[in-house]
Amino acid sequence: MRILVTGGAGFIGTHVVTALRAAGHDAVAFDSLHPAAHGGGDPVPGDVLRADVRDAAAVADALAGVDVVVHQAAMVGMGVDLADLPDYVGCNDLGTAVLLAGMARAGVRRLVLASSMVVYGEGSYSCPRHGSVQPAPRRRAELAAGRFDPPCPACGTPLVPGEVGEDAPLRPRSVYAATKTAQEHLAAAWAAACDGAVIALRYHNVYGPGMPRDTPYSGVAAIFRSALEAGRPARVFEDGAQRRDFVHVDDVAHANVLAADATETTGFRPYNIASGHPTTIAAMAVTLADAMAGPAPVVTGEHRPGDVRHIVASAALARRDLGFTARVGPTEGLRAFATASLRPPASVTIARGGPGRR
Repeated sequence: MRILVTGGAGFIGTHVVTALRAAGHDAVAFDSLHPAAHGGGDPVPGDVLRADVRDAAAVADALAGVDVVVHQAAMVGMGVDLADLPDYVGCNDLGTAVLLAGMARAGVRRLVLASSMVVYGEGSYSCPRHGSVQPAPRRRAELAAGRFDPPCPACGTPLVPGEVGEDAPLRPRSVYAATKTAQEHLAAAWAAACDGAVIALRYHNVYGPGMPRDTPYSGVAAIFRSALEAGRPARVFEDGAQRRDFVHVDDVAHANVLAADATETTGFRPYNIASGHPTTIAAMAVTLADAMAGPAPVVTGEHRPGDVRHIVASAALARRDLGFTARVGPTEGLRAFATASLRPPASVTIARGGPGRR
């Protein structure tokens, strides 16, 4: 099949293009190569269609003869401040709308969408007295006092975190999360209107070779590694006990191949893409520090608006429907990540505009 990969020169996109080609597909990378995300050089074998996904004419040209679109292009991360809001909405939501409109006109009816765990907000929780509950957003006063775990909204009892499934309600709690949620809604509406098929892959914390470094939008694994390389300890927010699932980029790329090959007919289907081996942020920092023979992490007690406490996925549905099972465990993956080649620093400090950053 001919597969267009938007954001195909970015961190995840590069691995997706490589995996699709290895599986025998004609994968074409489409990317703006924005200097805020690309430190120079073309990391994707072969040609890259250099264009902005918000450029309708360029999208129309790129869609000629395409069977499936894998939409990775996005502005990612928590951002610096609310001044980033127009860029997130423009890159992620307007870009997706332009792409979907182009696909409808071109008769391309299959989409693999790079979504994110952030659409859930907080993960799954239960109260010993009230069963499954959804906690309210954490209040700044509680965070400042070091009370990080959300209480039961009915009785105040500490909640027990669990695994979040794809049927959980979407409650985004950051600008980035709101744009990823909007991407899902746009794709679902598109699928319903044109009998299209969408598989939305809700990535958990992706890491691995080629990850961007030294930008305000880097993932936590890259931030910790950069600190350790400079001889500084990783600075862990809150108390370090917040739980996440770190999934290797090779596994994410494999999930995209499985989704592109899926034989569904129409509709919108989301899947958690995770390692299935959750860990705490503090434990992840210790693993990296040990692998790099660096200083032990420092738990700061700091917090950020929009952060959630625990978000751990159930990957059972992706295993059942797509045949996806992560192959790289977090301990071996993080130890290899300690010496992996990373994407060089971008040429500007603050990323502005231009999708194609995954």
